[in-house]
Amino acid sequence: MTTLQDAPQQVAGVPRHRLEGGAKVSGAARYAAEYPLDGLVHAWPVLADIASGRITAVDEAAVTGMAGVLGVLWHGNAPRLQEPDTQMLNQLQDDVVHFRGEVVALVVATTPEQAREAAARLPVTFVARDHAVELREDDPDAYVPEEVNAGFPSVSEIGDPDGAFAASPVRFEATYATPGLHNNPMEMHATTAAYVDGLLTVYDSNQGGSGVQRSLAAALGLPPEHVRVVTEHIGGGFGSKGTARPNVVLAAMATMTHGVPVRLVLTRQHEFALVGYRTPTISTFRLGADRDGRLRSITHEVTVQTSRHEEFVEQAAVPTRHMYAAPDRRTRHHAVPLDVPIPSWMRAPGECPGMYALESAMDELAAELSLDPIELRIRNEPEVDPEEGTPFSSRHLVDCLRRGAELFGWDERAPRPRAMLDGRELVGLGVASSIYPAMVMPASASATATPDGRFRIAINATDIGTGGRTALAVLAAEVLGVGVDAVDLHIGHSDLPEAGVAGGSSGTSSWGWAVHKACRSLLDEIAGRGGRVDAPITVDASTADDIQARPELARFAFGAQFVEARVDVDTGEIRVPRILGVFAAGRIVNPITARSQFLGGMTMGLGMALMEHGEMDPAFGDYANHDLASYHVPVCADVRDMQAHWLDERDDDLNPMGTKGIGEIGIVGTAAAVTNAVFHATGIRVRSLPVLPEDMLLGTAR
Repeated sequence: MTTLQDAPQQVAGVPRHRLEGGAKVSGAARYAAEYPLDGLVHAWPVLADIASGRITAVDEAAVTGMAGVLGVLWHGNAPRLQEPDTQMLNQLQDDVVHFRGEVVALVVATTPEQAREAAARLPVTFVARDHAVELREDDPDAYVPEEVNAGFPSVSEIGDPDGAFAASPVRFEATYATPGLHNNPMEMHATTAAYVDGLLTVYDSNQGGSGVQRSLAAALGLPPEHVRVVTEHIGGGFGSKGTARPNVVLAAMATMTHGVPVRLVLTRQHEFALVGYRTPTISTFRLGADRDGRLRSITHEVTVQTSRHEEFVEQAAVPTRHMYAAPDRRTRHHAVPLDVPIPSWMRAPGECPGMYALESAMDELAAELSLDPIELRIRNEPEVDPEEGTPFSSRHLVDCLRRGAELFGWDERAPRPRAMLDGRELVGLGVASSIYPAMVMPASASATATPDGRFRIAINATDIGTGGRTALAVLAAEVLGVGVDAVDLHIGHSDLPEAGVAGGSSGTSSWGWAVHKACRSLLDEIAGRGGRVDAPITVDASTADDIQARPELARFAFGAQFVEARVDVDTGEIRVPRILGVFAAGRIVNPITARSQFLGGMTMGLGMALMEHGEMDPAFGDYANHDLASYHVPVCADVRDMQAHWLDERDDDLNPMGTKGIGEIGIVGTAAAVTNAVFHATGIRVRSLPVLPEDMLLGTAR
C-alpha cells in the first residue's frame, strides 16, 4: 500500500533524452522486420512493367518447382477481399494494371533470396494500352473536385478578386511548379504477419495501428478484435505510413493462405510506386496591391495530379486562405487524373508546395515594390482569419519574423539583388513565412496507479521516431507530480486504448490530452479514496467530447525561415551555409526532440529547393530515378549551420497542455526561403523546383 504524496511537479520544457534511446542504439528495439517467429517465410512482390493495360497470363508453374518456393499469389488465386477503404489495399483482385510498378503477383518462399529470384523469373504477360503520365495545366481531363485532402472545399471565393486585381495599382502574376517528391523514410515499409487460430497479428511499420487494424479487418472480412497490429518502433514515415499500405494486406493474405508466418519488406525501389508520394503542383498566383504593399486581391489556382485508380487531391491552395489580409480572394484546385501511382501524404501536404508558391510570390512582389520582404508580410498581417473571420487562438508570425531577423543578421542584407559578393561567390539572404494547422484528434488513454508507487499509462500511440514516447511520459509525470522514471508507458499495440494517427503534427497534442485527462482523473479517484493506493486503480479517459466542445477559433502554428545562399559565379553551384528558423508552436514539451523535428523539416525543405526531383519517364510511365543514388537528398555536409529557435508560447485554447504540433512546420517555408535567397544573390528567379546550377549559368527565369 502506498499513499499519494505531494511531489515536485515534473515540468515540461526540460531537455530529456529519448526513453527508448538505449534500446535503439543497442539493437534491442524491434522494428517490423525484426520479430523472430517460428516457421517464418518470406514474400516478394512482382510488379507491372507497363503503365496501363491488362494481365493476360501468370505462369506460376514456371517457378513453383524452384527451391524453397511455397507458392504464388495472383488475381487468379488470391483470397477475395471485401471492398477496401482505399485502393492501396485492393491487391491482386483483378487483371487491370493501373500504373507501372503495381503489384501483380506475390511469391512466397523459405528465404528472401529464394522469393526474390522466383519473383524475377515469374513469367507475366500483359496487353498494354496508351497511357498519360505527365501533368499539364491544359489537360482536357482536368476537373475541379468538390473536396481536397482533409475534407477542405476545393474552391473558396470571397468578394470580387478579378475586379479588385484589375483595379489594383500594382499587379503581379506568376506560375510556380514543384516536381513529384518521395517520402523515403529510413525504415522501409515492412510487415511480419502470423495467422493462428483465427487471430491475425501483424507487426507493421505504420503511423497509426488503430487505423490499420480497422482497414485490414474490413478488407479481409474479419472482426476487428481478430486483428492485432503491433507498431512498437517505427523508423520514420513522413506521411507515407499514415494509413495501411500494400505490404500489410499482402503479408496478411499470404499468411492466411499458407498457414505460416510471412514477412514482406519493400525495397527502396518499391517505395517510389507503392506507398504514396507528393504530387507535382502547378500554382498560378495573381496579387493585386496598393503601392505601399497592402494586398487588395489574392488569387491562387493550383493544378495537381491524381491517379485514375483513386482520387487524392493535395490541398496546395488551402494555406493561402489563412495567411495574409486581402478583402478579395480566390483559391481553387484542379485535378488531372493520370496513369500514375496513387499520390498521398508527405510531410505538410498542401502547406509545403502551396506555401513555396505563395512565399515566392510575396518575395517577388516585395522586389517589385522595392520593399523589404519582412515589412511586406507585416503590412499584410490579418487581425482575424481571412478565410473564416474567426479569431486566432494565437498568431505570433510577426514575432517570429522579427526575432529571426535579429538572430540572423537581416539588417546586413543589401536592399537590391546581386549586390553582395564574397570572392567568387554571390551571396543572398532570403526569408519565408510558415503556417500549419494546430490539429487535435480524439484519443483515449488509461492510467493505473499501483501500490508500489508506480503508474502505468496505456495508449495506442505510435512513436515514428519523433520522440512521442518521451513526450507522453513527461506529460503524464507532470500531471501526476512524479518523476518520469515512475511512469511505465505502453504504446504501439492495437489492444491498447485507441488513439489517432501520428500525422498532421497532431500526435503529442492529441495523445497528450488523453493522457493528461486520464492522469487528472486518476488523481481525483485516488483523492476520493483518501490518497491511498491499496490495490491497482485504473481510470479511462477520452477526449472526443472535449474536442467537440471547444469554441470556434482559427488554430495554427507559425514560423519564419531565414537562409543564406551562395552561388559560384563560374560554375553556378549553390551552397546554403546557414538556415535559421523561429517558430511559434505552442508549449515545447522536450527541447531535444523538438529541435530534431524542426531541423529535420528544414532539411527536407532544403532538399526540395535544390535536389529532390521525381523524374517521370513519359515513355515508360514511371519515375526513372527511383533510388537514393539518383533521387538526391541533403546530407550533413550540405548545411554547416542550421539553427532552430522557438518563442515562449503557450496556447491553452488548443488543449490543457498548451501544445501545438511541430513535426511539419519546419518544412513549410524553407524551400521558398532558399529560392528567395538565391534570387537575392543572383537576380535570377527560378520558379520551377529544384533550382539547379544550370539555371544560374543560363541566367533566365524558369
